[in-house]
Amino acid sequence: MRTVPPVARVYVLLTVGGALVCAAPAVSPDTSWFAVALLACVYAGCEQVGRCRIVGRRAPKGMGTFFPVLLAGAFLLPPSVAALVAVPGAFLARVEQRPAGLRRLWRAAQLALGIWASARVFGALGGSDAVSGARLPYALVPAAAAVLAFCVVLTVLDGGILAAAERVPPRTAWRGLFLRSLAPVAVHGLAGLLMAVLWASSYGPVAALLVLLPMYISCWVFAQYQRERAAHQATIRALVQAVDIKDGYTRGHSERVGQASMMIARELGMADERVEVLRFAGILHDVGKLGVPTRLLRKDGPLTPEEREIIQLHPEYGHEMVRGIGFLGEARAAILHHHERLDGSGYPYGLSGAQIPEFARVVAVADAFDAMTSTRTYSRARPVAVALAELERCAGSQFDPVMVTALARVLGRDGWHPVVTADEGVVPVARPAGVAAVPGAASR
Repeated sequence: MRTVPPVARVYVLLTVGGALVCAAPAVSPDTSWFAVALLACVYAGCEQVGRCRIVGRRAPKGMGTFFPVLLAGAFLLPPSVAALVAVPGAFLARVEQRPAGLRRLWRAAQLALGIWASARVFGALGGSDAVSGARLPYALVPAAAAVLAFCVVLTVLDGGILAAAERVPPRTAWRGLFLRSLAPVAVHGLAGLLMAVLWASSYGPVAALLVLLPMYISCWVFAQYQRERAAHQATIRALVQAVDIKDGYTRGHSERVGQASMMIARELGMADERVEVLRFAGILHDVGKLGVPTRLLRKDGPLTPEEREIIQLHPEYGHEMVRGIGFLGEARAAILHHHERLDGSGYPYGLSGAQIPEFARVVAVADAFDAMTSTRTYSRARPVAVALAELERCAGSQFDPVMVTALARVLGRDGWHPVVTADEGVVPVARPAGVAAVPGAASR
């Protein structure tokens, strides 16, 4: 949304209009503003924790950290009034990307609509009576339904803005958003329900606000997990950059193989966790080239049999390098076996058929596809259709037909838009005699 397309601006304005319509009934003499003001101030304060000099560096980052306050408003207040709780915090929250004003407006409207829908569902199922009577068990089902409504609204709106502003294909814009948000929002919803019950009880608002302390601790733990994941990403980037610097043939190749591997995995219906690990496998599949002499990787002439044997050790080198990295999981097997062939003629161990790990069979197809569709110093990039035809020709002997079919299906539907492209302006020369002509051998 740095440069916001007109369709995205219209989408944001429509969302804002919907939020205004939902919140309009709150402007009434019968509205009690004390609870609204207190919850709104608490939520806004929570969103400002990150700016505190003392705890700001360790504070959970990002909007939505303190959904318990918003959901408590949905459980305590009428829908139109509850929609207002998120507005001050959304406008005061830090925004790191431009346009900041439009992003704040979008976030305020999105959260207002989500809380309004949540409050409507909660009240329709009798949750308000259970909260006012301090009967927590009877409020669990309405609260669960309210959390689902909240997640559905956020998912629909988030997917829409991805399609409108980031030009994500509509078929994939909403994929996985609901399931990724459901678990954390459910936990926040339980905390919000506890706040609401305490608020309505004889203990009052002060006791209800104490719920924020354990919730903040849980958010801090989650933030630590996010930092650890960011460190993993940084480690992977450093390894990939080292390979790209050492082997000029594969500049940008690793990221594209990771992208193609992820596309195949999603088409096969793999769980999100496995998709992420498979992306790592694609990105790191050639990391073992760090152990191969640079003169061999950059050699333009034919390779001797001894030199080829040295280069073919790179899967084993790579496996040794990442063996101790626990979060890679199945990716390690893919790094070791991505040059195996279905007919058993591959390396390093000559595995065949189902003996080859599933992740390795995916990465082998992605690796060959990118090698054929990328411009190298010894060959021009082939069209996607030609590369797919070559993969299909070799399916059953070199490649797993299931993986080839999945790649062809997803490319036919969504197209191929690599996130990293090979250096342009390189004049292709004749392919060195030492580089085999089979698909995927371009990266040796």
